[in-house]
Amino acid sequence: MATYVYEAMSQAGQDVKDEVEAASTEDALAKIRTLGYFPTRIKEKGGVKKGAAAKGKKKGVAISIGGVSTKQLTSFTRQLSTLQDAGLPILRSLNILEEQQKPGKLKNSLRTIVEDIEGGATLSEALAKHPRVFNRLYVNMVAAGEVGGVLDVILNRLAEFLEKAQRLKRKVIGAMIYPVVVVGFAFCIVGGIMYWVIPKFRDIFIDFDTELPQMTETLISVSTWFAKGRPPGFVLVLFMPVGAWLIFRLIRQSRGGRFVTDWMLMKVPIMGTLLQKSAIARFTRTLGTLIAAGVPILEAINITRETAGNEVYSRAMETVHDAIREGDSFANPLRATRTCDAIVVNMVDVGEETGELDKMLIKVADNYDEEVETAVASLISLLEPVMVVVLGSIVGFIVVSLFLPLVKLIDSVS
Repeated sequence: MATYVYEAMSQAGQDVKDEVEAASTEDALAKIRTLGYFPTRIKEKGGVKKGAAAKGKKKGVAISIGGVSTKQLTSFTRQLSTLQDAGLPILRSLNILEEQQKPGKLKNSLRTIVEDIEGGATLSEALAKHPRVFNRLYVNMVAAGEVGGVLDVILNRLAEFLEKAQRLKRKVIGAMIYPVVVVGFAFCIVGGIMYWVIPKFRDIFIDFDTELPQMTETLISVSTWFAKGRPPGFVLVLFMPVGAWLIFRLIRQSRGGRFVTDWMLMKVPIMGTLLQKSAIARFTRTLGTLIAAGVPILEAINITRETAGNEVYSRAMETVHDAIREGDSFANPLRATRTCDAIVVNMVDVGEETGELDKMLIKVADNYDEEVETAVASLISLLEPVMVVVLGSIVGFIVVSLFLPLVKLIDSVS
């Protein structure tokens, strides 16, 4: 067994310097944490600091483009939870997962995280250096697991949290594929008719010098603008959604812009209700998971505020945080914000009274997840007949506009 010299911090915040005998660095770190210390540096006696050694043997880091998808992060968390539950040391687990990853940002981050932990950092400290991969919610839950000695349990809860969020997102995206594809094909077909077919009918009508009905003149005017306008109408139609999206993103750069756009979107019929329920499910699940992990309530609310994804609910969490810090309960300021239904506030109130706030919040999240799924299915059911009616009306207008002058022309020729 080797002797390791370490520097650590006690639970009272005092610096500690001592030695420990262990078979490996991982064993030494485990023994130090068993003493109630948080190691900051460790080196083998007579050797070099593990951090310095890591620099000396640092592998080349591949250039990565893009970020880490939620699916990839969820899979990594689930695998790490399984390895920790099997009793493997954290460094061994991370090395295994790092070797399994495809070249990219997550693989590079794991390589750096392993080196930081070898240098004496805790897992949460190493994760915190990669905020674009592991957000505050992730880091704080891992930190809570390390302090409580239940890292495998916390990772399991975190994996379930990410899986449920990913499952709901996948269902919403999957449900929207059908209407988007139908609308896209319809636009291409109508655009082709406006660009190629209608100009040929216009030339026929001009050759026969026929007086055209108002419907036909309107259709020809639109077709002329669409194909030969300055700029052509099809260019504007194609780039208007892109321009609107860019303007929307620009407005959302400021906190006030995010609040206004989120508030307006929540007022849209049907879609607004869906967004509201989705936001409630997200913030209640996040907050419930953090409280269940042992994160202090005020810190949990701050993390929830930052990861809410909706500025209206983010400001509501800020109001609740300030009220709790002043000695108020959770339910009263939440009720005052008028952002949640009465059932949500009542369940929060009951959770506070019974000391099971985390369980109540998770139940609210499960209930609203089911409502979101039902609302998405209802929305798709409503969109299908609406699309049929709208597309049928457009095609019917084009057909009638083109055939009215033809009928008149045939009568005049007869």
